[in-house]
Amino acid sequence: MTGLFLAWYLLYVLLADYAHEFMSQKLFGNINVALVFGLLQFLSTFLITWAYIRFADRKLDPLSAEIRASLEETP
Repeated sequence: MTGLFLAWYLLYVLLADYAHEFMSQKLFGNINVALVFGLLQFLSTFLITWAYIRFADRKLDPLSAEIRASLEETP
């Protein structure tokens, strides 16, 4: 997931630096491709965070509770 996000971010940076005409294309009103890509960076960050929280709640938290319980039982 980290690799995919970094590749997506690198694509955004490279397009912003080397593809000025593409990134400045207006989609509607004053909204251009660069703005949409920038907002999608935020959206992807929130989605990755949400997915990790779900994973941690389902898989990691029960394991840590089990480890904690086993450590507290031993004298």
